[in-house]
Amino acid sequence: MKFDTPAGANPIDRMRVVGQPLDRIDGPRKVTGTATYAYEWHDVAERAAYGHVVGAGIAKGRLASIDISAAERAPGVIAVVTAANAGPLGKGKKNTASLLGGPQIEHYHQAIALVVAETFEQARAAAGLVRVAYVREPGRYSLTREIPHAVTPQESEIPPDSEVGDFEGAFAAAEVTLDATYTTPDQSHSMMEPMASLADWDGDRLTVWTSSQMIDWWRSELARTLGIHADKVRVVSPYIGGGFGAKLFLRADAVLAALGARAAKRPVKVALHRPLIPNNTTHRPATEQRIRIGASRDGTITAIGHESWSGDLPGGGPEPAVQQTRLLYAGEHRMSRLRLATLDLPEGNAMRAPGETPGMMALEMAMDEMADRLGMDPVEFRIRNDTQVDPEQPGCPFSQRQFVECLRQGAARFGWARRKPHGSVREGRWLVGMGMAAGFRNAPVMKSGARARLDGDGRVTIETDMTDIGTGSYTIIAQTAAETMGLPVEAIEVRLGDSDFPVSAGSGGQWGANSATAGVYAACMKLREVVATRLELDPSTAEFFDGRVHADGRSVPLGEAAGDGQIVVQDAIEFGDLDERKQISTFAAHFVEVAVDALTGETRVRRMLAVCAAGRILNPKQARSQVIGAMTMGVGAALCEELVVDDGRGFFVNHDLTSYEVPVHADIPEQDVVFLDEADADSSPMKAKGVGELGLCGVPAAIANAIHNATGIRVRDYPITLDKLIDHLPGAA
Repeated sequence: MKFDTPAGANPIDRMRVVGQPLDRIDGPRKVTGTATYAYEWHDVAERAAYGHVVGAGIAKGRLASIDISAAERAPGVIAVVTAANAGPLGKGKKNTASLLGGPQIEHYHQAIALVVAETFEQARAAAGLVRVAYVREPGRYSLTREIPHAVTPQESEIPPDSEVGDFEGAFAAAEVTLDATYTTPDQSHSMMEPMASLADWDGDRLTVWTSSQMIDWWRSELARTLGIHADKVRVVSPYIGGGFGAKLFLRADAVLAALGARAAKRPVKVALHRPLIPNNTTHRPATEQRIRIGASRDGTITAIGHESWSGDLPGGGPEPAVQQTRLLYAGEHRMSRLRLATLDLPEGNAMRAPGETPGMMALEMAMDEMADRLGMDPVEFRIRNDTQVDPEQPGCPFSQRQFVECLRQGAARFGWARRKPHGSVREGRWLVGMGMAAGFRNAPVMKSGARARLDGDGRVTIETDMTDIGTGSYTIIAQTAAETMGLPVEAIEVRLGDSDFPVSAGSGGQWGANSATAGVYAACMKLREVVATRLELDPSTAEFFDGRVHADGRSVPLGEAAGDGQIVVQDAIEFGDLDERKQISTFAAHFVEVAVDALTGETRVRRMLAVCAAGRILNPKQARSQVIGAMTMGVGAALCEELVVDDGRGFFVNHDLTSYEVPVHADIPEQDVVFLDEADADSSPMKAKGVGELGLCGVPAAIANAIHNATGIRVRDYPITLDKLIDHLPGAA
């Protein structure tokens, strides 16, 4: 199905199943422990052995020697794999560093060996017997030190430079200006389920049960790394315990499991132990951002500039932290720049809402600072500078933009009018304040396919390699099929996460739900046409509801078209250029109340509200869950999350969940989520967009702005920990 004109009326508009707050159909399996995650496959491959990964102990250099003889003699050991005996290996196009290092070491904890044994305990013990001698080389580990050497990136998700009008001249002439620098730290994904894989060879054919957000990407990248044809690789990942972008790209556990299974001549299971994950896998890279805003005294922005510096390994790319600034606010004169420093730290890459999350941590704090300088309310300042067109391309309107409505509804619901001047509200030893920030994320789409099967009993089975990373893909896909075919959701079976199924969009970048359900819709519409034709009904007038097909004065049970067999169809949604003719984006307004201890600087978040305009909401219960999870992640980004760099040795010091702090239940207060009524016909036949990343963008800045309102202290370096506040607090006075 080609989607190149805005969606008209279609079966999804009935909203009998789609748009309803249904419970997750995979929920019972998850709470009973019968949903199988990557490390839990026990009955698909006989006599599975266990692999334990050895990570490099230096950040840059080479292996002088690696002695595996003691490990090979250890009890239960079957094989030890290193780069020296693994055979020729390629590198995936989406991997910056090799997933098995040696002799060159590209980053700390890069995998350099896999010890395979009969039990996990034997593999772990033997891994400690691997003896490695290194030759260290000087490395670059400090973003601050490398910023003077940063360059315009050759590879970037967005053009690294943009300019409209005369930014420098307009900024210099502005009546009120802000020129401030903000920093965000390296951050870890910290998903519940670690990276894990079980690999099994059947002759020259490889099956990997793993934890992957993007099945087809992994299949092709694994084949490329191993030097085999993609048709020889099957990837299975029906349940995933979180990813946040860390599982978008092939990781070392899958490659090493495949190599270990080949060496051991039996299935091998590998999990990356938690302390290995921050350095071995990807992370959100640190940024330094300079924002300049110029405005007239009435609050109209005349100049807005955003420059961001980040770092990555050679061959990597920048954190696209300026992309929201190019679209969110009006301003005749504009400039943005991305610069990339070469660092020898582990790979920086996608983490939930890459670009907008750190970018809005800076931009939305700057907008509050500018509102203060103007003496304007922060909500009104944002409303004053709304735009209904792409500011860089005025001929390109937004398909829908209810940003102002998000702001106004949010302010009314949250009681924003009761907000007091900075540092003026005190409850005992607590300083209390309110803050807000905009939320913004584009709504990309991607080609997505599905297969639909109709049985004689009127049941429909959907097969697609789409993944469920905890977001509810099973349920919204079932709802889509049920709505389109006129069936109850109980009559739909959904099978996901297998490369034997049609290729989908996968889960990531806020493109997953909209794209994948549109692909299922395309397959079901094709199935409707075949069914009507078999029943000798006019497909153009046939209506599907109550498990029957109605047309030409007849009403026939749906299953009758399949008879004693099945009808099987396959289709995909292919998107045209609507997203080039209109800017398709999602918007939110985040409001937060905090209390800061006047003696210790401890910050407690008391209330949170998100008002979102994100197209048609396919399942309000699941969408709310996504947003409150994202809001929780925003608390971490604002107050505690930071991978601390040892800039002498080049690694993240706090590489476990003991020392890398994330929010816990006691940190999270009352959270409220409101979705505005919206159906975007330019987005897809579903008229949806996405919410999973929108719910995070802006939350850290709203917290930072609330802290400033509570204390009068402006901290521009995240996370806002008590040590950055305590010397400036009023204490008990």
